[in-house]
Amino acid sequence: MNLSIIIPLLNEEESLNELYHWIAKVMQSDGYLYEVIFIDDGSTDKSWEIIIKLAYDHSEVKGIRFLENFGKSQALHAGFAKAEGDVIITMDADLQDNPEEIPELYQMITSEGYDLISGWKKVRYDSKIAKNLPSKLFNFAARKTSGVQLNDFNCGLKAYKKEVIKNIEVTGEMHRYIPVLAKNAGFSKIGEKIVKHQARKYGETKFGMERFIRGFLDLITISFISKFGKRPMHFFGAWGAIILMVGFLFAFYLGIDKIFINPTGRLITERPQFYIALTAMIIGSQFFVAGFLGELILRSKKGLKNYIVKEHI
Repeated sequence: MNLSIIIPLLNEEESLNELYHWIAKVMQSDGYLYEVIFIDDGSTDKSWEIIIKLAYDHSEVKGIRFLENFGKSQALHAGFAKAEGDVIITMDADLQDNPEEIPELYQMITSEGYDLISGWKKVRYDSKIAKNLPSKLFNFAARKTSGVQLNDFNCGLKAYKKEVIKNIEVTGEMHRYIPVLAKNAGFSKIGEKIVKHQARKYGETKFGMERFIRGFLDLITISFISKFGKRPMHFFGAWGAIILMVGFLFAFYLGIDKIFINPTGRLITERPQFYIALTAMIIGSQFFVAGFLGELILRSKKGLKNYIVKEHI
């Protein structure tokens, strides 16, 4: 199979038929063997009924329905697990991503040897203050922190080699950072393509300003995980050793001073250096314990899914 097109959605009943037929027109005109996987992330409208009808009418349509709203990352994770195509395309269901970009994305993966191509909505039709400006700041911070030089981490239109999506795990709210996860997994040939951005035709956006706050928090998480996720003791142990050393030096100084230099002076507990030494040794020990616990958790964790699938079709 040439292509798997994965479409996570939440309450997009107005756009699903139009989106599918647009995709089918592009796929059939280029002669691709393909599948379209809709992941209903707990919609409360008629989205699932529409997916059921599409699946019965068109054999290339598949659907996954979540029990409730688990988030876009979990939806993509479920879609990646089901995908069978050599190249996987992800796109949003709101008609703001243009299916006519798919053939060129496919060629960049198959002919030019890219592991991942991320879309770049250079010209956007969103609110400049509410979405464009925060997005630029977010992308700047993501580039500097991750080392992946993309202009639009948030773009839902991306293309992946099959090996990429089968070897990364998208959990939490990490869908924005799939290129970073791919890079950390060893897939280094990551490219970018300017894509058309369509104005929203139906409904309203499901994402507000809070997604940028979550995005920055996730950026801190993935920055730590990418450097120390497989060796937490290297981070916590190093800081623990430094802080413990500071505590021991203060304690050593207090001991030498009290025994040999000024034995008749103030009590040790009346000196501020005592509390610095005590605090440093406690905090340093806690860092060491955190490192040991991190190593134990890392070695004992099992691959658990963070979503529940209600039904397949």
